[in-house]
Amino acid sequence: MRSTPTALSADVLVLGFGKGGKTAAHVLTDTGKRVVLVEQSENMYGGTCPNVGCVPTKMLVHYSNAKRLEDDAPEFFANSVAGVRALTAAFRAGNFEALDGKDTATVITGAARFLDAHTVGVGEGEDRITISAPTILINTGSEPIIPAIPGLADSRHLVTSTDLIQKDRLPSRLAVVGGGYLGLEFASIYRHFGSRVTVLEAAERLLPREDDDIARAATGILAGDGVQIVTGAEVVEVRDNGTTSTIRYEKDGQSLTVEAEAVLPATGRRAATSDLGLDAAGVRTTASGAIEVDEYLRTSRPHIFALGDVNGGEQFTYISLDDSRIVLDQLLGEGKRTTSDRVAVPHTLFITPPLATVGLTETQARALGHNIKVSRENVADIVAMPRAYTVEETRGLMKFVVDADTDLILGAALLTIDAQEIINTVALAIRHHITATELRDSIYTHPSSTEAFNEVFDKVLPE
Repeated sequence: MRSTPTALSADVLVLGFGKGGKTAAHVLTDTGKRVVLVEQSENMYGGTCPNVGCVPTKMLVHYSNAKRLEDDAPEFFANSVAGVRALTAAFRAGNFEALDGKDTATVITGAARFLDAHTVGVGEGEDRITISAPTILINTGSEPIIPAIPGLADSRHLVTSTDLIQKDRLPSRLAVVGGGYLGLEFASIYRHFGSRVTVLEAAERLLPREDDDIARAATGILAGDGVQIVTGAEVVEVRDNGTTSTIRYEKDGQSLTVEAEAVLPATGRRAATSDLGLDAAGVRTTASGAIEVDEYLRTSRPHIFALGDVNGGEQFTYISLDDSRIVLDQLLGEGKRTTSDRVAVPHTLFITPPLATVGLTETQARALGHNIKVSRENVADIVAMPRAYTVEETRGLMKFVVDADTDLILGAALLTIDAQEIINTVALAIRHHITATELRDSIYTHPSSTEAFNEVFDKVLPE
């Protein structure tokens, strides 16, 4: 790395090496602007996704599904983690070199704290570097929430999602507190590796935002894989007992317990803002600690923008990427693009098979007064989708909510092999007003999962 002076000035200062920040930094340097990017940890070059989020977890999904009955579970797991570490290390190095190697970019490693609205300090004492810029982008991401359950924070067996994917020892028993996306993904991954997994969810069913039939099908698949799912469970205490912890929870008026070698709280993530010194910059935050932004992602100080998880929006890498487009339009373009331009943003829960959704659920569409028809078919019954049989994964279903008057697709829930890919086609159809009939009658490669469209749109449920 090139030597760094104790005081720097830049055209744009970026705090955090996440997707939105690094994307904006690359574009800005390519236009000749001087960019300084500050990342607090050398282990996070590139942001959450390639280091402790999307990439390592989905790689673990891949490895866990490749495990054979004859494989030694602890050894197979350790080898899988080694593979993940090798890939994430390569990504980190690539992300650093790609940006720091540019003539007009500098990457500084250390914790940044605002000194005033245009200046941050990185480091302490004689080693402190001050960096000032007329434009600042905050992209510091989010961090796991540790719920205030007695005994949990001090437990030797507490693991965050970051901790869990960095350990090469497979826990024989894993307890997951919370049945949201993160919790269910880890439950599925570690069950396939061979851990005994218990999910403790406070709500009365998993996936409360989804229709009952979708939630029931996903729950059935997880349970069929051996994940113990306890809904309506309020965790009240975690107590260490040597090599394990006892997790005490209440359900239906009873006090029950489960033992585990590792306890994963999966109850959400909060914006990483507590150490930024935002008060010194005059940047306002919400009650939850997220940075307040307008539809252009400007904060209460118009020259400071907040991108990605830190602004309290949806916590997905592709949202952070789209945030960068909005900010770049402000800095380099016409300044017209806003967060309200987003339509039909898809989501995927990477259990096996994955659940991908976009748009309205059946319940939401009916509540909004739409005249709808619902097309649904179990994957195992879709004759036009032999790919499910070729990869030996026929579990799940496909469901589409269609406006009966216009034939436009209002929403979809795809619990199927390749759902994370198919949903992008559906989202594109929604954005560009392509009808269900057009999707049904289009030509698709064979054998593929997308060709299921040729059949499922004709499987209309009776009212």
